[in-house]
Amino acid sequence: MRAFPGSPGTLTSLFLRIVQCVFAAGSIASMATTTSFFNFTAFCYLIASMGLQVVWSFALALLDGIALVKKKVLHNPILVSLFVVGDWVTATLSLAAASSSAGIAVLYFNDLGNCKFGEECQKYQLSVAFAFLGWIAISISSLIMLWLLAAA
Repeated sequence: MRAFPGSPGTLTSLFLRIVQCVFAAGSIASMATTTSFFNFTAFCYLIASMGLQVVWSFALALLDGIALVKKKVLHNPILVSLFVVGDWVTATLSLAAASSSAGIAVLYFNDLGNCKFGEECQKYQLSVAFAFLGWIAISISSLIMLWLLAAA
């Protein structure tokens, strides 16, 4: 396997994993600081999905950090296959959660005009924006992992 930018154990991969983790944590923090997010199933799904993304991204960031310190490139085909499956699962869940939450936010708060919460509506929208930014970062990682697996 060739070492591309973003493959496991590189600085680019570590950066992408940290960005994923930060955006997912920001999405959770923004949503969890509201008082009534639990009234909307899509928002609860967003928190669960972003929680999974935080755990997955943080674990792989630690693995990338260890590989960088020990100067190892993680190109074991079984390990890369695990990364591909994990990245694609978390990317799919993140996109679904962000899309459903965005749909609820637009429908309920803009189209129906039921946004009487004021600051909470902005936090919901910020949470959805962070979720989409996190999805962009994890989709880049998942495409790199698939490319790396295909190059094997």
